Amino acid sequence: MGNIVFTIKVDYNSHKAATERKYTEMKVKSSKYLKDIKPLLVHLRDRLLEEYPYVSILATDSVGKRYSVSKDITSVSVINWLTGQGFVVKVYDGASYGEYSFNEISEDAIEKIVSKIKGELFPISQGLPDGVKKSVYSMLEDTPMVFEGSTEYEIDPQEYGDEAIIRELTQTSEAGRVYSDKVLDCRAFAQYQKYSKLFLSKNRDMEQNVLWTVGGFGVVAARGEELKDSHHSFSKLGGAELLVNMSERIGDTAKTALELLESEPITPGEYDCICNPEVTGMIVHEAFGHGVEMDMFVKKRALAEQFVGKQVASELVTMHDGAAAAKEVATYFFDDEGVLAKDTIVIDKGILKAGISDAQSAMHLGTEPTGNGRREQFANKAYTRMTNTYFEAGTDKVEDMIASINYGFLLEQPASGMEDPKNWGIQCMVSIAREIKDGKLTGKIYSPIVLTGFVPDLLKSISMMSDEIRLGGSGACGKGYKEWVKVSDGGPYMKARIRLG
Repeated sequence: MGNIVFTIKVDYNSHKAATERKYTEMKVKSSKYLKDIKPLLVHLRDRLLEEYPYVSILATDSVGKRYSVSKDITSVSVINWLTGQGFVVKVYDGASYGEYSFNEISEDAIEKIVSKIKGELFPISQGLPDGVKKSVYSMLEDTPMVFEGSTEYEIDPQEYGDEAIIRELTQTSEAGRVYSDKVLDCRAFAQYQKYSKLFLSKNRDMEQNVLWTVGGFGVVAARGEELKDSHHSFSKLGGAELLVNMSERIGDTAKTALELLESEPITPGEYDCICNPEVTGMIVHEAFGHGVEMDMFVKKRALAEQFVGKQVASELVTMHDGAAAAKEVATYFFDDEGVLAKDTIVIDKGILKAGISDAQSAMHLGTEPTGNGRREQFANKAYTRMTNTYFEAGTDKVEDMIASINYGFLLEQPASGMEDPKNWGIQCMVSIAREIKDGKLTGKIYSPIVLTGFVPDLLKSISMMSDEIRLGGSGACGKGYKEWVKVSDGGPYMKARIRLG
């Protein structure tokens, strides 16, 4: 499905009355498609178990959609990497594992699939290039488990419908555009994904049904030839209730876009800084998230492997990752290898305790899998991927943190980030640095900002953490600019010594 451009006449008065209703929280329903096709998958599993000591099948039925409204364009589109139906079979031959993916199955096709796996899958490993060795693995744990879980929502975006979602976004876009004559445009957007997954093995029969929604807006302001933009987003493990009355939250973002027209470049240097939860989340994700993905330990591409059990951060820092660590867009009940979701403490009071892993890398390293084996789609490989990643709250009040700074900055609105797990370097872009002088915000803004540093130096400099945390999941994370999955990150307001440029 491509982009659709259309115009909708909206009766905002009747809509307002409709949105004042109270919605009942409900569970995401199972996929009828997967329910209907499950007997065939069970047959295929049992047939393959006659040939192999370990067999698992992951079945997926998912749909993801994207909406956008600006001054000139209204669009609705399917998000291809979040949408699809298909299956991946994983088999073990006593030494190694192989996978075979497909998107159609029938009774007649089962023997063909078995024949293809036997005849083509493992023979591939006989022709490995010189210097490439075949690893030998033990059999994956397959303890008995029957499980069914569903997340909750109030408004199903599929039932709410494209027109209703566009109506919400149109109202938000118009509210942003009329905020000031300096506002050129306001783009309001939304995304959602609803997915169901089955995981079958000899001893496991697991099902999960999940729905998440993201919404937000970006405001572009102009002064002469100069353009500045500000954005804000929201995310939820839930439905389109996130979008209702979103226009009421546009004011602060439009105001910030106008403030940025008065911003100046910063003088490069090292400063006392307070990161708001969104910037803290970006640092958590980039500084230690990728660095503790343990498939990088297997490849000897992560310096963190050498620091397990050692201090890598301030004693104020406790870091979590896990699909069970929070309720956000990266929450699920089990990963794409049938491992139950967990809450992994990566850093405990400054000490690096553990990494996160998929089942295969955990087996290679002799550790327990953490439930972080994730696929972009059913036909993609499962890699170790972050989920909900954040720092725990501290005990400080934000006003006390600001008052503690003689000269420094409050950092807001992260834009992008990158890190080097092999050398622990970090580079992040932040749109806003609000000046703090003598313990007070002066109202002066610097932009854009480049945040750089050596990860342990930055994290060891943390001296205060606020008593509140926020997580957000508006973006997605790639594994080397591909293999996208949804993640969330966040934490408290955080005071640290940071190099800005």
